Amino acid sequence: MNGGSDRGADLGAALFVLALGLLAAWQASVIPTSPIYAQVGPKAVPYVVAAGLVLLGAALTAVALRGGWSRDIEELQGAPPLNLRALGLLLAGLLANLALIEPFGFTVAATVQFALVAAAFGSRNHLLNLAIAFVVALGAYALFVKLLGVNIGAGVVEGLVFGVPE
Repeated sequence: MNGGSDRGADLGAALFVLALGLLAAWQASVIPTSPIYAQVGPKAVPYVVAAGLVLLGAALTAVALRGGWSRDIEELQGAPPLNLRALGLLLAGLLANLALIEPFGFTVAATVQFALVAAAFGSRNHLLNLAIAFVVALGAYALFVKLLGVNIGAGVVEGLVFGVPE
């Protein structure tokens, strides 16, 4: 059975997520929009993220009020050890994306990030991961830039495939 401090910590975390969602909704509401956007403008995704955070915060609050989700120390002792290699690969993927997107563009940065995250989750077929990542990243670039008109970072590959200046 959870102690009072676990329940309080769970409720605090839940209310923090709820407050974060409300803050995101407020910030989305003050994003300036131009009349050139017919349907999907710059507020759409922030509102979706805000709604998701509010729903998650509300659900976590309900669970916390019914007793919480924290586990006793005895239950945590049976947990597997932290996989530092996987955590390092995830962090490397994030850092690679940050380092590569400006000089090389979205497709290269996202491809490298995808391959590192796949390796973190245990995939050992690195060439297949790179091929899938490249196709998905290039498709995402085409979707955002060509169909939605949202610039997500042109680079070397985008210039070769779409004739986009870097």
